[in-house]
Amino acid sequence: MQQLTIEQIATPIGAVVIISSPQGVVYLDFGDNQARCQRLLSQRYGQFALIPASQNLWADAVASYFAGDLRALDVITVDLAGSEFQCKVWLALREIGVGQTMSYGELAAKVGTPSAARAVGMTNGQNPISLVLPCHRVIGANKSLTGYAGGLERKRWLLRHEGAQFKDTPAQASFELV
Repeated sequence: MQQLTIEQIATPIGAVVIISSPQGVVYLDFGDNQARCQRLLSQRYGQFALIPASQNLWADAVASYFAGDLRALDVITVDLAGSEFQCKVWLALREIGVGQTMSYGELAAKVGTPSAARAVGMTNGQNPISLVLPCHRVIGANKSLTGYAGGLERKRWLLRHEGAQFKDTPAQASFELV
C-alpha cells in the first residue's frame, strides 16, 4: 500500500490539501473536493494511506503564494501520473506565466494538437495539482472565464491575485466567495 503525506493550509479562498509521494506532490487542490481527491488517488494507487506530514513540505510555498509571492509555487516538485497526452498538457500549464492567460485552443496548439481544444479542456479538468500546474490560467477564446474544478469564483480570485486580464461578465461577477 502506497503511503502518502498530507498537509493542509488555510487560504483566503478555502483550505488547500497537499498530498505528496517521496518524488513530489501528487495532488494539490481545495479541500472541499474530497470525492475528487479520493477518486484521483484511487485511480493512481488503488489502496493508499495518508500520513500527516511531520513538517511543512510544501505548505509554506502555498502560503507564500497567497501572501503575494506569485512565483513561490515554482519550487514545488510534482509527481505526475497520466497518459502521455495528459502529462504533456499538465506540464504545458506550468509554462503559462504568472498574470498571463491562454485559451484552450492556444494550449492545444502549444502541445502540438491544434484541433484538440476539447481534449485539452477535459485534461485540464482532471489536473490533480491545481495552482502548481495553473489550469486557472486557461480561459475561453473570447477571454471569458470558463470551467474550473474549484469553481469560477476561485478562478476569478486567482486570476485577479496574479494580475491577469480576462473578461468578467456581469453574470460571472455575481459570484462571491465567502
